[in-house]
Amino acid sequence: MFDIDLDKVLGAARGYCDLARAATAAIDPTDQRAHHGFAWIATSVAALEAVSGWLAANGGGTELDRQVALLGFAETTGQLTGGLPMGQNELLRPADLGLGHAARDLARACADLTDGGLASVRKAVALALAEGQWPSEGLHDVELDTIREQFRRFTDAEVLPHAHKWHLANDLIPDATVQAMADLGTFGATIPAEFGGLGLSKLVMCLITEELSRGWIGAGSLGTRSEIAGELIALAGTAEQQEHWLPRIASGEVLPTAVFTEPDTGSDLGSLQTRARLEGGEWVIDGAKTWITHASRSDLMTLLCRTLPDSKGYSGLSMLLVPKPRGTDGDPFPAEGMSGSEIEVLGYRGMREYALQFDGMTAPGVALLGGEQGQGFKQLMRTFEAARIQTAARAVGVAKRALELGLSYALSRKQFGKALLHFPRVADKLAMGLVDFVLSRELTYAAARAKDTGKRCDIEAGMAKLLAARAAWANADASLQIHGGNGYALEYEISRVLCDARILNIFEGAAEIQAQVIARGLLEGRN
Repeated sequence: MFDIDLDKVLGAARGYCDLARAATAAIDPTDQRAHHGFAWIATSVAALEAVSGWLAANGGGTELDRQVALLGFAETTGQLTGGLPMGQNELLRPADLGLGHAARDLARACADLTDGGLASVRKAVALALAEGQWPSEGLHDVELDTIREQFRRFTDAEVLPHAHKWHLANDLIPDATVQAMADLGTFGATIPAEFGGLGLSKLVMCLITEELSRGWIGAGSLGTRSEIAGELIALAGTAEQQEHWLPRIASGEVLPTAVFTEPDTGSDLGSLQTRARLEGGEWVIDGAKTWITHASRSDLMTLLCRTLPDSKGYSGLSMLLVPKPRGTDGDPFPAEGMSGSEIEVLGYRGMREYALQFDGMTAPGVALLGGEQGQGFKQLMRTFEAARIQTAARAVGVAKRALELGLSYALSRKQFGKALLHFPRVADKLAMGLVDFVLSRELTYAAARAKDTGKRCDIEAGMAKLLAARAAWANADASLQIHGGNGYALEYEISRVLCDARILNIFEGAAEIQAQVIARGLLEGRN
């Protein structure tokens, strides 16, 4: 393998990022291309830092680890100096930030890496995959490694064999599977032990979410419903709310759903119009919500609404904990004053998406989260970090499954007398898919570790989601290409994985929102 000093390359990339920060600070904040481009530069360098930390934690890593790191550093610095993809048809060029000279300096500093020719390394990585080798994933913690293995076995046995059939039929995740997930502790992993949960770290929840999402994004996402609601109530709920709801969420008795988005607002939560008024000791709710996941089969809605109509923007918003009866196939919304219609979607099935209407639905007077009006947006923002880290973990799982499917097909499918894997461009797709998977995995774990320290980590969470969502889509697209025409057939699993991967760049804050959060935070000096 090439004798490359990756620490030297990382130092040069950090210097380039510092120059990009200074250049962006002088550009009007309304120039989204410049500011979001800087966010992508910073995210790319953070991913290199995460991979460097991964190698160090593994004593320099295996030969495959080092090859993956080499390819990751080469591709990332190549993008920084040439063209960094912010979207399918959006490339950030160094000249966009006035960094032409700086990019040439970085290219010279990395010349040994980028000029060496890496075709042989890509081939070696693809062949290692073909032999069943994977990069190091151990976390040097018996509990963490055991939990990963436990959920991997569950996914292989209970989710993967059925997921595609469930997807094609647009079935809900079966109750028996949900109960099995509850028995494993999925829904109470991070809920404090005094409330019936396991009291584990966000990193543990990442491992759980990643493994379940590798089987089916619907399974991984079901766990994050409880993660969001549990954190909301644990952080902001009254003692009575915590004692009532958290044990039920942790056990899986109560399945929650997040009810935030409205038809005309999207990411602009300050414009929410759904209202609730206190009448006769009860909250009376009127309005409409959309893109509500798992709305029918849920038992609890964390509903963001306007309770202070005279207060504009975010200040008038409150969070209500609204109990509801669980729906059935014949009567999906049995609650009085509530109705809904399913939104047919390409992928991300298993829980279903709904548009909801509220016409005088009532909730108990004690439903106000924390017992204080006007705090809903602030309460929600405190959970966005964990939600975005969990979305990144979902993307990591999807990225790995796409890679597994592409590898399996490339080994079994023969053309012109040899397996597809032995064609260079197929091998390249697999090798670089593995690189993208490792980069996004390690950046996601780094974000989870930051969250576990208790520090503010909206930047780290945004970076993890931004990169992992891109990796999931890139791997799914590349894997379908390896499948050729068969990949476009519904009977092949990769067709589902492609549809599932596409949503990751949109929900829990679109890629453009993540880039805005990252750029603003870094330019304000928060990291």
